[in-house]
Amino acid sequence: REYQPGDEIRTIDWNVTARMGQPYIKKYVEERELVMMLLVDTSASTDFGTHQQTKAEIAGEIAALLAFSAIKNNDKVGLICFTNEVELFVPPRKGKKHVLRVVREILYFEPHQRLTNINAALEYVDRVLRRKSVVFLISDFKDQGYEKRLQVTSKRHDLIAINLRDAREEALPDVGLIELEDAETGRVIILDTGNPKTRATYRRLNQSVVEARKKHFRSNKIDSIEIHTGGSYVEPLMRFFQQRGARESS
Repeated sequence: REYQPGDEIRTIDWNVTARMGQPYIKKYVEERELVMMLLVDTSASTDFGTHQQTKAEIAGEIAALLAFSAIKNNDKVGLICFTNEVELFVPPRKGKKHVLRVVREILYFEPHQRLTNINAALEYVDRVLRRKSVVFLISDFKDQGYEKRLQVTSKRHDLIAINLRDAREEALPDVGLIELEDAETGRVIILDTGNPKTRATYRRLNQSVVEARKKHFRSNKIDSIEIHTGGSYVEPLMRFFQQRGARESS
């Protein structure tokens, strides 16, 4: 625009000034384009669900919903599907056509491995994303040893953890002897759910893992959303973004 008294002389665009015959300055507009990266855990443990949908199905729907939101905001969106290795990487781009490709990959992806390695997925993200991005990590967090890497990634990016949970993984019903198989390792154990001590120990051990995870998120200022297979994921997502918006505007 034309120069006005009080404008910084350093902002004068001398080429335009020479062409127009009067002083013009450069106006700088803040770059607000965001990069959204979706990290989707596709390991075997996410195939579990004791309600209408499995954790994997819910993860796919949430990831697709977030991808579609990028169209409205004109943001770039990328995708990483991982197990114990990164199995699929779709580089961030913008546009409806690209988002539809991301959604298609999310909904139809078939993993080759069964185990989980969150650490490897986060290392990959830190390597391919050079600028600060919004990273959604969608997982049931059935893994160990990823805490330090989670801390590193949260400092580089705006990391949001979406934790998928199922009630039967945290508390057992009284149904007598049952056989439990680890979906990722294939290990099988027999539990007597008719024994109150067995049920109490199972619940206590799993609850301690959940609380430790929540504590780690809080101590490292990592935003997290708890999603249960027995309920709608819409309300927790809306509540989170409303609280986040209020926090950022205050």
